[in-house]
Amino acid sequence: MTPEQVVAFAEALSRIAAGGGGPKAFAGYLAQELGVTVLVEDAEWRHVATAGSASSAPDSVRELIEEHQLVERRLHPLRNGALGAALPIFAGETQLGWLAVFGAKLPRGAEPAIRLTASAIAVELARERGGGRSRKRTFWDRLLAGGYHDTIAAKDEATARGIALADHYVAVALETEVSDETSAAAEIGDARAAALDAFRSQRDIGIVERAATLLLVIPAEREIDVANIRTAASLLPNNAARKHSGLKLSGGVGEQLPLLSAARSAEQATNAMLIGRRILGSGNVCAYDDLGIYPLLLEGGNTQMLQDFAERTLAPLRAYDEKHQTELERTLTLYFEVGENVKTAAERLSVHRHTVFYRLRQISEICGCKLESPHDQLTLRTALAIDALNN
Repeated sequence: MTPEQVVAFAEALSRIAAGGGGPKAFAGYLAQELGVTVLVEDAEWRHVATAGSASSAPDSVRELIEEHQLVERRLHPLRNGALGAALPIFAGETQLGWLAVFGAKLPRGAEPAIRLTASAIAVELARERGGGRSRKRTFWDRLLAGGYHDTIAAKDEATARGIALADHYVAVALETEVSDETSAAAEIGDARAAALDAFRSQRDIGIVERAATLLLVIPAEREIDVANIRTAASLLPNNAARKHSGLKLSGGVGEQLPLLSAARSAEQATNAMLIGRRILGSGNVCAYDDLGIYPLLLEGGNTQMLQDFAERTLAPLRAYDEKHQTELERTLTLYFEVGENVKTAAERLSVHRHTVFYRLRQISEICGCKLESPHDQLTLRTALAIDALNN
């Protein structure tokens, strides 16, 4: 690396740190810049972060380092024919772990980048030992990895880390839209800042980075909390673009779920973001429970999940019909059966065609959809088809 490249690399690491990035973000940037796989382990050989192609990384570099190398502060080639190198991570005189890189051939002059990354990770690991923001981040990482199976244990650990937990959470997933991959690591800091600004009224928000995705775990005890989160998330792309020039965000919002199901809400948010980007294009934030049949098409679903979807989708119409003694569900079914021909539907229902038009407007309002939308039609048609098969 030239001196200018070293400086640029160090500046990029600083931007990642300023944006709240942890060991995984640093490892991801190193893997991206060098085209290698990166493995970070702590002093007890436990995984801290991986980046690049996880399949090419061993479970640990412990068996690939000679005994006499364990305390030497230099880049060590790996033994047993493994392709790569490992560098001990030190903070002062204390060894905090190892940074290992794997690849068919390390780029020329890669050592400065590896050393700079190890130094940045050392700061984060030292904070983890001493408390502060990294201790909180570790808790949220574990929660979203499904590492807690008991609410009391989760709350006890959160309290020890200075986190006041709620009983229910909503997850929000965000990704930046960049044409130049090398700028992604820097822009994630802007995305984090924009997100924290949008949800600043919420207490103890969890933030986790997964590759290029930023996950926020936001307390939501009441329905109004959920509504506020969804509104703030929907406004994020425009607000972020105004405050951070050139920043383009896409996102998704999961359902309100209990604490130990926060990982599921995060999965929903990520899938909602993926579906929204494919169906609506970039620059949108979509709520999981507004996407109708698409989450089931993406994730797959068993018979019970399909039945639950149909019942949930048709419930507003059925409740209205029962309360007002109307025939909105029957009207919708016939409308689709006759190829959306209002005249024919009116004849089959023995009503005036204006009545059918009125009922269709009611259906749109009650279901919160647009019958002229192919996406909304797909959801309603599928719900009716599932219901017919099961009844």
